[in-house]
Amino acid sequence: MAMAQRRTDLAVEAHELWREGAGETTKLSGVRAEDGQREGFSTTVVTVLDQEGAAALGKPVGRYVTLELDGLVRREEDAFQRAVRAVAGEVEAMAPRAGTVLVMGLGNRAVTPDLIGPLAAEHVLVTRYLVEHLAEHFGHLRAVAAVSPGVLASTGIESAAVATALVRQLKPSCVVAIDALASRAIDRLCRTVQLSDTGIAPGSGVGNHRSALNRESLGVPVIAVGAPTVVDGATLALDLLAQTGQEALGHELLGGKGADFFVTPREVDSRVADLAKVIGYGISIGLNPSLSVDDLVMLLE
Repeated sequence: MAMAQRRTDLAVEAHELWREGAGETTKLSGVRAEDGQREGFSTTVVTVLDQEGAAALGKPVGRYVTLELDGLVRREEDAFQRAVRAVAGEVEAMAPRAGTVLVMGLGNRAVTPDLIGPLAAEHVLVTRYLVEHLAEHFGHLRAVAAVSPGVLASTGIESAAVATALVRQLKPSCVVAIDALASRAIDRLCRTVQLSDTGIAPGSGVGNHRSALNRESLGVPVIAVGAPTVVDGATLALDLLAQTGQEALGHELLGGKGADFFVTPREVDSRVADLAKVIGYGISIGLNPSLSVDDLVMLLE
């Protein structure tokens, strides 16, 4: 019941919702969840082990890592560098050890909550041309290409079609797809990053699901990097009513309404900009671990 009423793209929240519906003591054999720390930030790794777990959470089989970057929002000293290293560590762990990598920044540049993909792609260090044509100077780096394909409404081309054509041409060892996501909780907006090895459905964060980008559709591994920037109105209302013990009243009053409305933080512009930079830098270092944050500042700014 709970899963059907609330919307989220985060595996950690899908697991929370399942436990709320089934009871805290009920164990789901097809899912494993582990809490931890990376660079001082809380992490949760949700591993969907089989089809039973996939059906329960509504997520494909695979590994989902959630980083809670609260210190970044509080502007803690060195939080940016620690957040970059945290993202980099997860990207490095998921990416193949060698081969060209194609980074795709998905989203609509005209909609701020959906801008995180294209903006993050601008902060990725692009090296493919240098590695291939100036190998004597840059051969120690991994070849990385980056593109922001836009959205169907403005280009007339599905992101999946662009990805398919580029994969055929570039023959990368993997694709890294960055996109905006939706959360069930306002306290996770623009301060959480989810990384997974399962691929992504472009536009999921703003309720506009398109053809999926994954190993099945592209023929290469797809690492999905997403950040929740919106919560839909119905989900927010139900969670707020649940906190006061009036969830049943919420179902009665809403009657399915509110899912077409999205709530986003007042400071969404600055938060999206900060998080996009963390993601872009983190991907760059994760793919080329010999680089540092200071190196990227010098090369990209």
